[in-house]
Amino acid sequence: MKTRFTRYVPLLAILVLAVLLAACSSGNGNTKEAASTAAPASASPAAASASPAPAAKTVYPLTIENYANNGEGTEWKAKAQTFDKAPEKVVANTQGAAELLIKLGLTDKIVGVAALYGAGDPAVQEEFKKIPVLSQDYASKELVVGAGPDLVMGRGGLFADADWGVGTVGGLNDLGIKTFVQSTSLQGATLDSLYKDIEQLGQIFDVQDKAAAYITELKERAAKLKEGAAAGGKTFAYVSDGGNGAIAVYSGNVDTFAGDVLGLMGLTNSYADVTGEISKEQLIATNPDVLLISVYTGGVDTDQSIKAFYADPSLQSLKAIQNKAIYKIDFNQFWGYSYSIFDGAEKLASELAAAK
Repeated sequence: MKTRFTRYVPLLAILVLAVLLAACSSGNGNTKEAASTAAPASASPAAASASPAPAAKTVYPLTIENYANNGEGTEWKAKAQTFDKAPEKVVANTQGAAELLIKLGLTDKIVGVAALYGAGDPAVQEEFKKIPVLSQDYASKELVVGAGPDLVMGRGGLFADADWGVGTVGGLNDLGIKTFVQSTSLQGATLDSLYKDIEQLGQIFDVQDKAAAYITELKERAAKLKEGAAAGGKTFAYVSDGGNGAIAVYSGNVDTFAGDVLGLMGLTNSYADVTGEISKEQLIATNPDVLLISVYTGGVDTDQSIKAFYADPSLQSLKAIQNKAIYKIDFNQFWGYSYSIFDGAEKLASELAAAK
């Protein structure tokens, strides 16, 4: 079954096989599969410098290297975006993108947000309430363009189709709308990609000082996660309820940003190099130490799913079942491709440490 995850949030392709998911099918017809957002070496977000920009004033026109592709399933390539001035009206195509702008003091620049699929960051909750919500689900190109933005930013997969999501980079640029694809949402992304995104946003909006300070803060959080290494070298797999409590597995092989952060705490994806579907038999044979299941707005009751997994006779040989090592992770935190992944990772690290 096609899902919102498999098309626009590959990591949770299976986490939403039958219901609304942050990236899976929705009741309003947004049933799509996640685009494979593979970036070539020349445009690899992992290759971006992690060094924050100096706190200096932006000189316009400013040209930055960002990304574009030629449609769903095609490779992302470097594409320049030139800004004659700081954007005044921004649409964030996901909750995580909007929260990042808020962190940089740019709430008043946001004219729309969409895809509210997980718990928001309590630290920016009051500011977030000021932002017009274009759609609780993924916003269409019509909704986005109708908000009158001079910049659309966010998850790359939502730019990969001319007819679904916010439209393609080229199509928006042709309308005079600049675009900023989060490099964290492309295959090959690492934490350095997040730092680079923040650095570039600081340049675009002339808030380099705030961007540099925030990058420093996030690097300190990353160092603490690595120092704690709560998982101690365990393996994991992403799972979901495939229907009626049946377990489903997704490789997460293209969601390298989340994998990089989970790696800080000593977690290794059992299927990082696997493409295609993964059967229950493969899961049993691989026998990962930990199973991660996503919680998302409008989704299945994960508590009931976990209860069903623990009770499934065919899964009793799994270490994660025997050790009660299924953990819930929030969709917005892990698939918002933004700073909130630290909130999710720190919570998971605390739970893993408590289970020792």
